[in-house]
Amino acid sequence: MSLRQKLLLLFSLTVAAAVAAVAWTVLLRIRDVFEQRDQEETALFVSQFQREFQHRSAEVAAAVNRLAASERARAMALEVEQSGDTAPYLNEAQTMAQDAQLNFLEIVGPDGNVISSAQWPARFDYPEAAAANAGQAPFLKQENLPDGSTALGLFAVRSVGEAAANVKLMGGARLDQSFLADLPIAPGMQIGMYGDASVTQTSGSVSAGNVSPNGASSTFDPAHLLGPTGALTGAPHYETLIEKARSSGQQSSGIVELTGRRDDSVNATAIPLKDASGTVAAVLVVAISRGGMVEAQQHIREIAYGVAGAGILLAIALSLWTAARVSRPIEELARAAEDVAGGNWDVRVPERGRDEVSVLARSFNHMTEQLSSQRERLVQSERVAAWRELARRLAHELKNPLFPLQLTVENLARARMLPEPEFDEVFREGIATLGAEIANLKAVVARFSDFSKMPKPEMERIDAKDMMERVRALYAGAISEAKIEFAMTISPEPMPLLADPELLHRALSNLVLNAMDAMPNGGKLTLAARPAGASIEICVGDTGEGLTPEECERLFTPYYTTKQHGTGLGLAIVQSVIADHAGTIAVESRAGSGATFIITLPKGDA
Repeated sequence: MSLRQKLLLLFSLTVAAAVAAVAWTVLLRIRDVFEQRDQEETALFVSQFQREFQHRSAEVAAAVNRLAASERARAMALEVEQSGDTAPYLNEAQTMAQDAQLNFLEIVGPDGNVISSAQWPARFDYPEAAAANAGQAPFLKQENLPDGSTALGLFAVRSVGEAAANVKLMGGARLDQSFLADLPIAPGMQIGMYGDASVTQTSGSVSAGNVSPNGASSTFDPAHLLGPTGALTGAPHYETLIEKARSSGQQSSGIVELTGRRDDSVNATAIPLKDASGTVAAVLVVAISRGGMVEAQQHIREIAYGVAGAGILLAIALSLWTAARVSRPIEELARAAEDVAGGNWDVRVPERGRDEVSVLARSFNHMTEQLSSQRERLVQSERVAAWRELARRLAHELKNPLFPLQLTVENLARARMLPEPEFDEVFREGIATLGAEIANLKAVVARFSDFSKMPKPEMERIDAKDMMERVRALYAGAISEAKIEFAMTISPEPMPLLADPELLHRALSNLVLNAMDAMPNGGKLTLAARPAGASIEICVGDTGEGLTPEECERLFTPYYTTKQHGTGLGLAIVQSVIADHAGTIAVESRAGSGATFIITLPKGDA
């Protein structure tokens, strides 16, 4: 990945991350604000509901108090107390309920049984346990109706007069849709009440379904969840929340998904309404739409997407500008550095401005100028040193055969005075000596000539195993005669090489001969070849006297030798051959423990 691409990616990720972090924070804040607002609106509505509930309770209590204090009720109670005959008053509750504008009214005798019932005339002489709440505050109660349904009502129980306290009036008013309609509702709010026959509609009753002995329906019925204008929208989805409030007796809140869309969800609160015994008689549901919050969040998301898109475009422009100011000069410096590494020390890079990159460019140009200047001096110094070393080695190599040649010539000059038979004998010996030393001189000159004119490799595809086998076959006999143990370890995997087989064979032969020379008294010679990743590794090892660290460092230097008779060019030639094959050669050795030469060559193409 180029610097330009990295800068673009960095700027884009920075902008996207910053926008995402801000958008996420704003979205969370919006959610918190809306939830707080919903809680406040819910609390406000609940307080209004409680005030209306208390007002309705006061009205019911006042109406029942007026009835209990009336002369008509006192006279009825006194006669019932004295005679015990309740038959004349079977329909009295209906008349009294109409006069007091109560939905429910029952007259309960001293024995706790119903004398007259306005809402269920046939229910006389049935026990009424709620009559025991005489004198207490109004309470909620699910009232059974003749059609088998129940209706939620707000009831108050009062004794008739002081002298006839055993006769009681239990009156009440419905908590129905009209009660909910009188409550102030904020925009986006829905309210409903769930009872077992729930808030029975004003126009009629709803079937109660399965009703348990305490008046509570055993299963949830969405039809029993009614609002001010009828059935509450999405009533089945409130089941979990309502059942939780009914079972725990505590207020419960949660998000209710009315459809699959988030903007149709509501923040709902279920508030249990309990009767005098503490049993949940109904559940008040307050639901506030989350559409405003979802719309605001969606608006923020759209803004965030727009800002992120603009930011990314800005990041692209900024990265292009930065690339022009920074990455392009750096790329030019990188290419120039590659040229310098390739040997072109005259390369220069443009210098623009006065910023850090321009300073770097000027420093680079100054460095290449210094390198070029030093290279010239170094080349001259190396050339002089090389000629001096060559002259020294040539003088050394030529000095040895020249001395015998000089002696031979001098002997021939002195033998001229000898008799002819003796002269002929000396002459023949001198000629033989001259021929041998001249041949020696030719060999020295040939070795120096070979080193100075190394042939260019002619590459072809070969297998390292075949080359190793060729070396083994060539030197197996000589190794055996020298009483040297021979071991060869070759990997069975294919080991292709792109190489000049003759030059590589000559280099390996040189290493094998050196190993044999290192073991004049016998030892073990090892040849090994194995794949090493993308390379082939060839090892030639011996168990001779080994080399010191100093000898290992100078071993491949031309004209350096550890032998008494040698030009010091053999390993230099081997290194040159390996280098021409894009490989490397190294030596591992310690004094007294032998040496191992390791050749690493790149694998040839398949």
